Amino acid sequence: MKAMGGKAVYGASVGILMLEARFPRIPGDMGHAGTWPFPVHYKVVRGASPDLVVRQGAKGLMPAFIAAAEELVADGVDGITTNCGFLSLMQADLQHAVPVPVATSSLMQVGLVNATLPPSKRSGVLTISGSSLTPAHLAAAGVPEDTPVGSTEGGREFTRAILGNELELDVEAARADNVEAARDLIANHADIGALVLECTNMVPYAADIRAATGLPVFSIESYVMWFQSGLAPRRHL
Repeated sequence: MKAMGGKAVYGASVGILMLEARFPRIPGDMGHAGTWPFPVHYKVVRGASPDLVVRQGAKGLMPAFIAAAEELVADGVDGITTNCGFLSLMQADLQHAVPVPVATSSLMQVGLVNATLPPSKRSGVLTISGSSLTPAHLAAAGVPEDTPVGSTEGGREFTRAILGNELELDVEAARADNVEAARDLIANHADIGALVLECTNMVPYAADIRAATGLPVFSIESYVMWFQSGLAPRRHL
């Protein structure tokens, strides 16, 4: 048997473009390496703050994201994702910039989830900032324009701490914000049959949302697990 070279890094098929942030990344968060049952390769995009990416549409950041994606490919990753659902706006540009598959946003799951539901049901989206999630973000991810959207903006902790890039996070208060936002969303839309979490920082609360609503919950964790399974299929024989 001969081993083949050509990469700088081996065994990490998924490359993750990270915002430059200081808020706590707890287990389940995409930026916590222990979240993943397989190795991942991180690249921080300097200057890409949560506020700039979410509330300001990532204005002026495209060259930095493309350069970081190119570095990940040069290092040896087989596919690229990001740690913010709002980066769906960069999907097309990143696809054209690098020669590997790109999956920028958890929102890209909405169409697939809809295809699994009864005809009378559809997905609902839970986001960290409903006031910032525009039709352009949804269209870039292939999300139907009439998709119901709920937000944690009305809570006291989650949106404030993450977008404010705070050093401390009250985990229980953040959990309550996510559960309450999910309950409010389905209370206002009886035809929701599943939830898709836009925000990659919502993953730690996915099980709580599932328990509180009784609905299937899809997140960046479920999306990247699927993505990685294609980049590095398990060998069974």
